[in-house]
Order: sequence, then structure tokens, then C-alpha cells
Amino acid sequence: MDRRIELDDLLKEIANTYGAHVYYQPPSSVKMQYPAIRYERSRTDTDHADNLPYRIQIGYQITVIDRNPDSEITKAILKLPLCSYNRHYYAGNLNHDVFIIYY
Repeated sequence: MDRRIELDDLLKEIANTYGAHVYYQPPSSVKMQYPAIRYERSRTDTDHADNLPYRIQIGYQITVIDRNPDSEITKAILKLPLCSYNRHYYAGNLNHDVFIIYY
């Protein structure tokens, strides 16, 4: 199975627990409903040996968007393996917690 689809399923599982919605790289025309988990591809990490890539990891930026600054969704995302907290910001009367995960 595609790793991104596995990540999507995992995020939907978390979202369903908290009544949230999941969006993958939503276009600006999509009106998101909150609370939400938005994620997108953000980086790649490649290890080389003998001038050839032998391990490629795709990094995704996950943003939890919620009116609650102490969102339980944020706490659930923090528990994922290879996930690190990046930053918090407040915009449009919503709290945004940003993470990077290699999946």
C-alpha cells in the first residue's frame, strides 16, 4: 500500500476520534470545516551510499487547525512515530499547530 494512503488512514482514524476532518493538499477553493487536520508533502530526506540513493523518506507537514488552543488532536499527533512539533500560530480566530512527520 502507498505510504501516503497509510498516513491518510491514520490521520482519519485520529480525526474520527475527535470529530475532525482531514484534507490532503486542499486547493484554495475548498472550504474547510474545523477542527481539521491538513497535510501536504513538504520535504524528502535521502541517504546515499556509493553515490546511489538507498533510502528515501518523504516528509509531510501536518497542521492541526482548531478553535481550542489545547486541542486533543494536537496531543494525538504528537504521539505518532517520527513526528516532531514545528510551531504554533494563530490566524483567522483559529489555532494552528504544525508538525513534520516522515512516513
